[in-house]
Amino acid sequence: MKQEQKSLQGHDTCFDSIDLTFDTRHIWHPYTSMSEPLPCYPVVSAEGVKLQLEDGRELIDGMSSWWAVLHGYNHPVMNEAIKAQLEKVSHVMFGGITHQPAVDLVKKLIELTPDALECVFLADSGSVAVEVALKMAFQYWQAKESLDAKAEGRAPQPRHRVLSLSHAYHGDTFGAMSVCDPQNSMHSIYGGYLPNHLFAETFTIGFDQPWEDSAADNLRELFAKHHHELFAVIAEPIVQGAGGMRFYHPNYLKVLRELCDESGVLLIFDEIATGFGRTGRFLAGEHAGVVPDIICLGKALTGGYLTLSAVLTTRHVAETISQGDAKCFMHGPTFMGNPLACAAANASLSLLEGGHWQENVSRIEKQLKEELLKPLQGNPHIEEVRVLGAIGVVELKRPVNQARIQKYFVDRGVWIRPFNRLVYIMPPFITSKEELAELTSALVDLLNREDFSEFVE
Repeated sequence: MKQEQKSLQGHDTCFDSIDLTFDTRHIWHPYTSMSEPLPCYPVVSAEGVKLQLEDGRELIDGMSSWWAVLHGYNHPVMNEAIKAQLEKVSHVMFGGITHQPAVDLVKKLIELTPDALECVFLADSGSVAVEVALKMAFQYWQAKESLDAKAEGRAPQPRHRVLSLSHAYHGDTFGAMSVCDPQNSMHSIYGGYLPNHLFAETFTIGFDQPWEDSAADNLRELFAKHHHELFAVIAEPIVQGAGGMRFYHPNYLKVLRELCDESGVLLIFDEIATGFGRTGRFLAGEHAGVVPDIICLGKALTGGYLTLSAVLTTRHVAETISQGDAKCFMHGPTFMGNPLACAAANASLSLLEGGHWQENVSRIEKQLKEELLKPLQGNPHIEEVRVLGAIGVVELKRPVNQARIQKYFVDRGVWIRPFNRLVYIMPPFITSKEELAELTSALVDLLNREDFSEFVE
């Protein structure tokens, strides 16, 4: 006890300020070196769309804390829901036990998603949701082929491959990485350890460009050659996130649905980043009018308050899995269906149902187009500017100098976190016109600086 008190006394500054020296020395941050770490900015509180730094400065959040914070920070409805649940039960194992927040959440998810998706697995992060979806699809085909083979008196013919997309990003765990674009620098070093899946060529037709049916010929060729090997196709519908922030034409999804139906391959939509209205539709797949066999939800599910994800599938898939040799779905995280997280998700979904998210996203989209497209037209540093829903992306010709560009944005009073060649804005839906103008003007002013070349590699 004395030793513990001595240790605490030796670090009194921790209670007065955030110990950045300790943080730099001992705490790993996302995609950051321990030997040459990037600067971290100490946040002490947040309200609405503003983050307050320890030195008193306020930053308008243009990132929604990586797509998650829809309703802003410190929202009274969200806070009250979590406090109320905390006084009842904060966590209980989900094996053999259920609770009202989980039942309420699944009812809401079934109501808000396509009718066919009625069986729900509650996981604990986006990457885990992708792992769950892949395992579901694999177990489905294993069970289906085993049952079919017995009925037909033949040996089972297993399927072990997934078709994914170029520029895909689905998470950082091994199964999720295996369906990320292997040429993406984020995961290329793991190539020798990952399963050998298939990847379609780049979708070249943008979201609102004229469609040419020949654009999907590569998909047709891949199915013609490999459909007997495939147990699933996985895609981020319409918007590809960390793999390039690309917006592609909805007809690609229609073709994938047709090909999957013809060959019995399951179609998985990873809506972790795009779900809950970010693209202007509640689910991005709605732009194409396509219903997948399995869908992954996460990030904004709890309004950015707690980690939680959900995987929804059809009754047919769920029952086929349950009739296989295992007789159940083989997955069960410790924090599955956490009551606090479910309570937060219920509150967030209630705010969406009773709010004006469509109007807000439409307003944000209009303003992003007005304040990014024309002002940046012809800029020599830019490859392309694109906007869809509450997402504004500036793709540069060269990668950013992360530390230098981050300091610029903080000094301008905004939080925009670029990566590689992408500088993008995806604000909370409650962001006001004036707050959004602060974000866009900081970005436009930077890109129009005569010394902008000092902010890129």
